[in-house]
Amino acid sequence: MPPLRERPKKEPVLNEATVPAAVKTTFTKLYPGIKADKWENEKGNYEVGFHKNKTEMSLLLDASGNVLETETEIPVSELPRTITDYVAKNKPGKKIKEASRILDAKGVTTFEAEVDKVDLVFDKDGTFIREAKD
Repeated sequence: MPPLRERPKKEPVLNEATVPAAVKTTFTKLYPGIKADKWENEKGNYEVGFHKNKTEMSLLLDASGNVLETETEIPVSELPRTITDYVAKNKPGKKIKEASRILDAKGVTTFEAEVDKVDLVFDKDGTFIREAKD
């Protein structure tokens, strides 16, 4: 199983025993039989990193166990063409290191493309939204 990606700015890694029961319960209900690779505190919320069918994923939950977003790593080739075109034009000579599809609690899909340790965020159609340092 490959390790979870290293984040440029590390959030505090948590001991699973300190994660609220409601958060752990939601994770185990949504992903029965899946083991958490690590828990992190992300701006007062809880992020759990894990692998499902060899795919790296993470869930962001609030302290009550409500899912705020689900992130799934995808092959760079699955990004909309507009994203790879944007990177080629705006980051010449740079490559997309990792790609993810993110689904938020409202059902809105966005994509992240990591270039030089910066996440470029795009809407579902591949239109650039912003840069985000993790």
